[in-house]
Amino acid sequence: MKLNLTSAAKVAATTYLALKHLQVMKLQIGYSPCPNDTFIFDAMVHGKVDTEGLTFEPILEDVEELNARAFAKTYPVTKLSYHALAHLQHSYRLLDAGSALGEGIGPLLIAKSPLSSKQVSAASIAIPGKFTTAAFLFRLAYPEASDLRPIIFNEIEPSISKDEVAAGVIIHENRFTYAERGFELIQDLGSFWESETGLPIPLGGIVVRRDLPQEEQLKIARVLRRSVDFAMANPQSSSEYVAMHAQEMSEEIQYKHIQTYVNEYSVSLGERGRAAVRGMFEMAVEKRIIEGVAEDLFV
Repeated sequence: MKLNLTSAAKVAATTYLALKHLQVMKLQIGYSPCPNDTFIFDAMVHGKVDTEGLTFEPILEDVEELNARAFAKTYPVTKLSYHALAHLQHSYRLLDAGSALGEGIGPLLIAKSPLSSKQVSAASIAIPGKFTTAAFLFRLAYPEASDLRPIIFNEIEPSISKDEVAAGVIIHENRFTYAERGFELIQDLGSFWESETGLPIPLGGIVVRRDLPQEEQLKIARVLRRSVDFAMANPQSSSEYVAMHAQEMSEEIQYKHIQTYVNEYSVSLGERGRAAVRGMFEMAVEKRIIEGVAEDLFV
Protein backbone atom coordinates (compact mmCIF):
# COMPACT_ATOMS: atom_id res chain seq x y z
CA MET A 1 0.00 0.00 0.00
CA LYS A 2 1.36 3.45 -0.95
CA LEU A 3 1.68 5.85 1.98
CA ASN A 4 0.36 9.38 1.59
CA LEU A 5 2.70 11.51 3.70
CA THR A 6 1.56 14.87 5.00
CA SER A 7 3.90 17.85 4.55
CA ALA A 8 4.94 17.62 8.19
CA ALA A 9 5.65 13.91 7.84
CA LYS A 10 7.66 14.53 4.68
CA VAL A 11 9.75 17.15 6.47
CA ALA A 12 10.28 14.78 9.41
CA ALA A 13 11.28 11.95 7.06
CA THR A 14 13.69 14.22 5.16
CA THR A 15 15.23 15.46 8.42
CA TYR A 16 15.65 11.90 9.67
CA LEU A 17 17.37 10.80 6.47
CA ALA A 18 19.63 13.84 6.56
CA LEU A 19 20.62 13.12 10.17
CA LYS A 20 21.14 9.45 9.37
CA HIS A 21 23.38 10.42 6.47
CA LEU A 22 25.31 12.75 8.76
CA GLN A 23 25.87 9.94 11.25
CA VAL A 24 27.50 7.69 8.65
CA MET A 25 29.16 10.54 6.81
CA LYS A 26 32.39 9.64 5.01
CA LEU A 27 34.93 12.43 5.17
CA GLN A 28 37.97 12.73 2.97
CA ILE A 29 41.03 13.32 5.12
CA GLY A 30 44.38 14.34 3.68
CA TYR A 31 47.71 13.53 5.29
CA SER A 32 51.22 12.58 4.25
CA PRO A 33 52.66 9.07 3.89
CA CYS A 34 55.30 9.96 6.51
CA PRO A 35 55.46 7.63 9.51
CA ASN A 36 54.28 10.21 12.03
CA ASP A 37 51.05 10.79 10.07
CA THR A 38 50.26 7.16 9.28
CA PHE A 39 51.03 6.35 12.93
CA ILE A 40 48.52 8.82 14.39
CA PHE A 41 45.77 8.37 11.78
CA ASP A 42 45.82 4.56 11.58
CA ALA A 43 43.31 3.96 14.38
CA MET A 44 40.66 6.39 13.15
CA VAL A 45 40.77 5.45 9.47
CA HIS A 46 40.74 1.73 10.27
CA GLY A 47 38.02 1.82 12.92
CA LYS A 48 40.19 0.90 15.89
CA VAL A 49 38.59 3.62 18.00
CA ASP A 50 35.07 4.99 18.40
CA THR A 51 34.52 7.30 15.41
CA GLU A 52 31.06 8.43 16.56
CA GLY A 53 29.49 7.30 13.27
CA LEU A 54 32.08 8.94 11.03
CA THR A 55 34.04 7.05 8.41
CA PHE A 56 37.11 8.41 6.68
CA GLU A 57 38.55 8.23 3.19
CA PRO A 58 42.30 8.83 3.56
CA ILE A 59 44.17 10.65 0.79
CA LEU A 60 47.95 10.47 1.19
CA GLU A 61 50.02 13.18 -0.50
CA ASP A 62 53.23 15.15 -0.05
CA VAL A 63 52.90 18.04 2.40
CA GLU A 64 53.21 20.76 -0.24
CA GLU A 65 50.53 19.04 -2.32
CA LEU A 66 48.37 19.00 0.80
CA ASN A 67 49.06 22.71 1.22
CA ALA A 68 47.94 23.32 -2.37
CA ARG A 69 44.80 21.25 -1.81
CA ALA A 70 44.10 23.27 1.32
CA PHE A 71 44.21 26.52 -0.64
CA ALA A 72 41.65 24.92 -2.98
CA LYS A 73 39.59 23.79 0.06
CA THR A 74 39.62 20.25 -1.33
CA TYR A 75 39.44 18.18 1.85
CA PRO A 76 37.22 18.84 4.88
CA VAL A 77 39.99 17.53 7.17
CA THR A 78 43.67 17.80 6.28
CA LYS A 79 47.24 17.97 7.47
CA LEU A 80 49.00 21.14 6.37
CA SER A 81 52.03 23.25 7.18
CA TYR A 82 51.58 25.93 9.79
CA HIS A 83 52.93 28.43 7.27
CA ALA A 84 50.06 27.51 4.95
CA LEU A 85 47.54 27.73 7.80
CA ALA A 86 48.71 31.27 8.53
CA HIS A 87 47.30 32.20 5.10
CA LEU A 88 44.19 30.01 5.45
CA GLN A 89 42.75 30.98 8.83
CA HIS A 90 39.58 32.22 7.12
CA SER A 91 38.95 28.72 5.72
CA TYR A 92 40.17 26.33 8.43
CA ARG A 93 40.33 25.87 12.19
CA LEU A 94 43.05 23.97 14.02
CA LEU A 95 42.38 20.72 15.88
CA ASP A 96 44.00 20.26 19.28
CA ALA A 97 45.50 16.82 18.53
CA GLY A 98 47.73 15.55 15.75
CA SER A 99 50.20 18.42 15.40
CA ALA A 100 53.95 18.16 14.88
CA LEU A 101 55.65 20.61 17.25
CA GLY A 102 58.67 20.31 19.45
CA GLU A 103 62.24 21.19 20.25
CA GLY A 104 65.10 19.97 18.08
CA ILE A 105 62.86 18.70 15.29
CA GLY A 106 63.00 21.56 12.81
CA PRO A 107 64.14 21.59 9.18
CA LEU A 108 67.84 21.72 8.35
CA LEU A 109 69.76 23.76 5.81
CA ILE A 110 72.45 21.59 4.20
CA ALA A 111 75.02 21.86 1.41
CA LYS A 112 77.94 19.92 -0.04
CA SER A 113 80.44 22.19 1.73
CA PRO A 114 80.32 24.90 4.44
CA LEU A 115 78.70 28.22 3.50
CA SER A 116 78.74 31.55 5.33
CA SER A 117 75.51 33.48 5.98
CA LYS A 118 76.52 35.91 3.23
CA GLN A 119 77.05 33.05 0.78
CA VAL A 120 73.69 31.49 1.69
CA SER A 121 71.89 34.80 1.11
CA ALA A 122 73.40 35.03 -2.37
CA ALA A 123 72.96 31.36 -3.29
CA SER A 124 70.25 29.28 -4.95
CA ILE A 125 68.35 27.45 -2.22
CA ALA A 126 65.99 24.50 -2.62
CA ILE A 127 62.95 24.60 -0.35
CA PRO A 128 60.34 21.82 0.07
CA GLY A 129 57.48 24.02 -1.12
CA LYS A 130 56.58 27.72 -0.99
CA PHE A 131 54.10 27.37 1.89
CA THR A 132 55.96 24.87 4.04
CA THR A 133 57.02 25.92 7.53
CA ALA A 134 60.55 25.09 6.40
CA ALA A 135 60.36 27.89 3.82
CA PHE A 136 58.97 30.29 6.44
CA LEU A 137 61.80 29.52 8.87
CA PHE A 138 64.42 29.88 6.16
CA ARG A 139 63.05 33.34 5.33
CA LEU A 140 63.27 34.31 9.00
CA ALA A 141 66.88 33.15 9.28
CA TYR A 142 68.02 34.52 5.92
CA PRO A 143 65.74 37.47 5.06
CA GLU A 144 68.05 38.69 2.29
CA ALA A 145 68.01 35.42 0.34
CA SER A 146 65.95 35.74 -2.84
CA ASP A 147 66.73 32.73 -5.04
CA LEU A 148 64.39 30.16 -3.46
CA ARG A 149 63.42 27.17 -5.59
CA PRO A 150 60.49 24.96 -4.53
CA ILE A 151 61.36 21.27 -5.04
CA ILE A 152 59.63 18.16 -3.71
CA PHE A 153 61.36 17.24 -0.45
CA ASN A 154 62.92 13.93 -1.57
CA GLU A 155 64.54 15.55 -4.62
CA ILE A 156 66.38 18.25 -2.69
CA GLU A 157 69.50 16.24 -1.86
CA PRO A 158 69.93 15.00 -5.47
CA SER A 159 69.56 18.62 -6.67
CA ILE A 160 72.38 19.70 -4.35
CA SER A 161 74.56 16.78 -5.48
CA LYS A 162 74.06 17.76 -9.13
CA ASP A 163 74.89 21.41 -8.35
CA GLU A 164 71.44 22.48 -9.54
CA VAL A 165 71.21 24.44 -6.27
CA ALA A 166 73.90 25.49 -3.80
CA ALA A 167 72.01 24.34 -0.71
CA GLY A 168 68.65 23.02 0.39
CA VAL A 169 66.25 22.88 3.30
CA ILE A 170 65.48 19.27 4.22
CA ILE A 171 62.59 17.85 6.24
CA HIS A 172 61.16 14.45 7.22
CA GLU A 173 63.45 11.44 7.30
CA ASN A 174 66.26 13.20 5.40
CA ARG A 175 67.26 14.98 8.59
CA PHE A 176 68.38 11.59 10.00
CA THR A 177 70.44 10.49 7.01
CA TYR A 178 71.97 13.56 5.31
CA ALA A 179 75.36 13.27 7.09
CA GLU A 180 75.99 9.69 5.95
CA ARG A 181 75.50 10.90 2.39
CA GLY A 182 78.26 13.47 2.81
CA PHE A 183 76.27 16.70 3.26
CA GLU A 184 77.23 19.50 5.64
CA LEU A 185 74.83 21.09 8.13
CA ILE A 186 74.73 24.84 7.53
CA GLN A 187 71.91 25.85 9.90
CA ASP A 188 69.43 24.05 12.12
CA LEU A 189 66.40 26.22 11.40
CA GLY A 190 64.43 24.75 14.27
CA SER A 191 67.16 25.69 16.73
CA PHE A 192 67.23 29.17 15.19
CA TRP A 193 63.49 29.54 15.90
CA GLU A 194 63.86 28.24 19.45
CA SER A 195 66.74 30.62 20.22
CA GLU A 196 64.75 33.57 18.85
CA THR A 197 61.42 32.77 20.54
CA GLY A 198 61.96 30.28 23.36
CA LEU A 199 59.00 28.32 21.94
CA PRO A 200 58.65 24.90 20.28
CA ILE A 201 58.65 24.99 16.50
CA PRO A 202 55.21 24.50 14.88
CA LEU A 203 55.72 22.37 11.76
CA GLY A 204 52.38 20.88 10.75
CA GLY A 205 48.87 20.66 12.12
CA ILE A 206 45.51 19.03 11.43
CA VAL A 207 42.67 21.32 10.46
CA VAL A 208 38.95 21.19 9.67
CA ARG A 209 37.15 23.37 7.16
CA ARG A 210 35.11 26.14 8.73
CA ASP A 211 32.05 25.27 6.63
CA LEU A 212 31.58 22.02 8.61
CA PRO A 213 28.98 22.35 11.39
CA GLN A 214 30.47 23.12 14.79
CA GLU A 215 29.17 19.79 16.13
CA GLU A 216 31.05 17.93 13.39
CA GLN A 217 34.25 19.89 14.05
CA LEU A 218 34.11 18.91 17.71
CA LYS A 219 33.31 15.30 16.82
CA ILE A 220 36.32 15.08 14.49
CA ALA A 221 38.49 16.63 17.21
CA ARG A 222 37.39 13.95 19.69
CA VAL A 223 37.96 11.11 17.22
CA LEU A 224 41.42 12.35 16.31
CA ARG A 225 42.38 12.62 19.98
CA ARG A 226 41.25 9.01 20.49
CA SER A 227 43.33 7.94 17.48
CA VAL A 228 46.47 9.62 18.84
CA ASP A 229 45.89 8.19 22.32
CA PHE A 230 45.41 4.71 20.83
CA ALA A 231 48.60 5.03 18.77
CA MET A 232 50.64 6.09 21.79
CA ALA A 233 49.23 3.26 23.92
CA ASN A 234 49.55 0.62 21.15
CA PRO A 235 52.62 1.64 19.09
CA GLN A 236 52.87 -1.70 17.27
CA SER A 237 49.27 -1.64 16.06
CA SER A 238 50.07 0.70 13.18
CA SER A 239 53.40 -0.86 12.17
CA GLU A 240 52.05 -2.56 9.04
CA TYR A 241 50.26 0.60 7.87
CA VAL A 242 53.32 2.75 8.59
CA ALA A 243 55.64 0.39 6.71
CA MET A 244 53.25 0.18 3.77
CA HIS A 245 53.66 3.90 3.05
CA ALA A 246 57.24 4.42 4.24
CA GLN A 247 58.68 3.63 0.79
CA GLU A 248 62.25 2.34 1.21
CA MET A 249 62.71 3.75 4.71
CA SER A 250 64.28 1.29 7.15
CA GLU A 251 62.37 0.22 10.24
CA GLU A 252 64.93 2.07 12.38
CA ILE A 253 64.34 5.33 10.51
CA GLN A 254 60.56 4.84 10.72
CA TYR A 255 60.89 4.52 14.49
CA LYS A 256 63.14 7.60 14.74
CA HIS A 257 60.70 9.57 12.61
CA ILE A 258 57.76 8.72 14.87
CA GLN A 259 59.77 9.34 18.04
CA THR A 260 60.83 12.74 16.71
CA TYR A 261 57.55 14.11 15.41
CA VAL A 262 54.95 12.47 17.68
CA ASN A 263 55.12 13.86 21.20
CA GLU A 264 53.09 15.63 23.90
CA TYR A 265 52.03 18.32 21.42
CA SER A 266 50.60 15.63 19.15
CA VAL A 267 48.34 14.51 21.98
CA SER A 268 47.30 18.07 22.80
CA LEU A 269 48.73 21.44 21.85
CA GLY A 270 48.23 22.71 25.38
CA GLU A 271 48.94 26.30 26.36
CA ARG A 272 52.57 26.19 25.23
CA GLY A 273 51.73 24.70 21.84
CA ARG A 274 49.01 27.26 21.23
CA ALA A 275 51.40 30.03 22.25
CA ALA A 276 53.92 28.72 19.69
CA VAL A 277 51.32 28.76 16.90
CA ARG A 278 50.12 32.24 17.80
CA GLY A 279 53.75 33.37 18.12
CA MET A 280 54.52 32.22 14.60
CA PHE A 281 51.42 33.92 13.19
CA GLU A 282 52.11 37.15 15.08
CA MET A 283 55.64 37.15 13.68
CA ALA A 284 54.14 36.69 10.20
CA VAL A 285 51.92 39.72 10.87
CA GLU A 286 54.94 41.79 11.94
CA LYS A 287 56.73 40.85 8.73
CA ARG A 288 53.60 41.65 6.69
CA ILE A 289 53.29 38.07 5.45
CA ILE A 290 49.69 37.88 6.73
CA GLU A 291 47.23 40.49 7.98
CA GLY A 292 46.20 39.10 11.36
CA VAL A 293 45.49 36.16 13.67
CA ALA A 294 41.96 34.74 13.87
CA GLU A 295 40.27 34.94 17.27
CA ASP A 296 38.64 31.51 16.82
CA LEU A 297 41.63 29.73 15.30
CA PHE A 298 41.39 26.69 17.58
CA VAL A 299 38.49 24.22 17.62
